[in-house]
Amino acid sequence: MSNTKNITICNTLCNTEILAIFNDHDPALLEQLAQEAQKITRRYFGRTISLYAPLYLSNHCANQCVYCGFHASLKIPRRKLNEQEIEAEYQALAHAGIQSILLLTGESRQHTPPEYLEAALKAAKKYFANIALEVYPLETEEYARLNAAGCDGVTIFQETYDQARYKILHPAGKKSNYAYRYDAPRRIALGGLRQITLGVLLGLADWRQDILALHAQLRSLEKEFPGVDYAISFPRLRGTYDYKEKNYLVSDAELVKIICVTRILFPRIGINLSTRESASFRDRAVHFGVTKISAGSSTAVGGYAGLGASPACPPDRAVLENAPQFAVNDERSVAAVKAMLEKQGFDPVFTDWRCLAA
Repeated sequence: MSNTKNITICNTLCNTEILAIFNDHDPALLEQLAQEAQKITRRYFGRTISLYAPLYLSNHCANQCVYCGFHASLKIPRRKLNEQEIEAEYQALAHAGIQSILLLTGESRQHTPPEYLEAALKAAKKYFANIALEVYPLETEEYARLNAAGCDGVTIFQETYDQARYKILHPAGKKSNYAYRYDAPRRIALGGLRQITLGVLLGLADWRQDILALHAQLRSLEKEFPGVDYAISFPRLRGTYDYKEKNYLVSDAELVKIICVTRILFPRIGINLSTRESASFRDRAVHFGVTKISAGSSTAVGGYAGLGASPACPPDRAVLENAPQFAVNDERSVAAVKAMLEKQGFDPVFTDWRCLAA
């Protein structure tokens, strides 16, 4: 019998009640959560799902995150896109219909300094209505500078809030400074960015405690910076080169429960779902609280133009030999994901806002 039968599913759940839900494997409870999450999502977002694509500018990294396909000790081909290559990537993605992009790098300030990011942002403005970054943590004044260059939002993952596990997983590099990374969302908000996406990498530690801590950080930010548009991503650990830890992996049912509980607790935030997840899982999950999904994704540097996606751009050997950060698990094109959403009765949205000329 469910041990949560006396808990009312609502947005005032306390941590004890949330943990009871997380630890209850009754299918009837999961169905109840899914129905409530779907009702709330329809109320605040209608049937719209936004589409975006990640674009990797560089895989140089100065950190030693033991689970990452880019970490500094790995002997993989390293490269960063030059001005012409970035332009080709933008053109390939824009040709596919993408208007919202997430620019990513490995965490190497030396190879991708703020000046490099600033130039990439300014070039992106010619093609895209919404531009976000996922890079190494910066100072407040640097975030303000990137905001002025056209950056709309920043994604920053704490990876895990378990500080003991964090120390083991990040043995060297600036990322080993837990407190500096934890404070990054505040610096982003102080820098004037209007969108902040938080998240944990599910599979690194006890996901139940990580989700509670993530919720706590989000509530604190919402209280201090109520004007920011917040979102959360829940990537699950995918196979990498030498990380074999399996003790904390998250099942499909557990991920659905995480999405549903987060939607119930935070009715207005965005919830993203990447192509780390399979097509079949994403097709179901869009019904339970997800508001934004990636499509037609490549996680290799130069992976759009360089892989021969356009007849005008033949495959580039440097890209073919380059290792992606993680394996894409839903390889459908932008058009195929758009068609899937329409078939399920959703309204695919490529941009939900546009800056008016002054």
